[in-house]
Amino acid sequence: MKSIKWIAILAAVVCCLSSCKTNNDMEKIYEFKVLTSKGQELDFAQFKGKVLLIVNTASKCGFTPQFEGLEALNQKYKDNGLVILGFPCNQFAEQDPGTDSEISEFCQLNYGVTFQMMKKSDVNGPDENAVFKYLKSQAGFAGFDPAHPLSKLLDEMLSKADPDYASKPDIKWNFTKFLISKDGSQILRFEPTAAPEDIAPSIEKVLAE
Repeated sequence: MKSIKWIAILAAVVCCLSSCKTNNDMEKIYEFKVLTSKGQELDFAQFKGKVLLIVNTASKCGFTPQFEGLEALNQKYKDNGLVILGFPCNQFAEQDPGTDSEISEFCQLNYGVTFQMMKKSDVNGPDENAVFKYLKSQAGFAGFDPAHPLSKLLDEMLSKADPDYASKPDIKWNFTKFLISKDGSQILRFEPTAAPEDIAPSIEKVLAE
């Protein structure tokens, strides 16, 4: 009877280990499948061994000129293994109201964007994109750059809505950036006040690893 009991316990443990997933599962980021701006499925599994930079974007935001810096990063590092994905979002002051095709055309015509733009989606709330739900669970709010001219305005606005906003991992505004290492084990978060050129050293570091 004792042997049967221990066999049952062992089987339960094995079952749990095989079916349960943890935040340390390095394959997690590569399990997602999302839609591009053209409605085509993009499988994250193809990015194993690449460095990912995922950004929630907007076309009518004070940070919109960061598209130029992001494209500069794309041109500089894409041959070394960097992949940039832009996820348009209209959740912040409705600053991306256009259709997916309109957004992509705007980015290409105004900033020469050639990196992949995705289908517009939410990054917070009940309809949030699963990719951002995962990223937020791995990297919480990193804090605004106190030297940036818009940091005080953002802090005042967000504090008015929620005095405890800084302790929560939700996306605060457009152009939050997540840098993901080649094996998915390291995720660094940069807030909108971090310009694309400011994160170049971090990109170079993870590309070299």
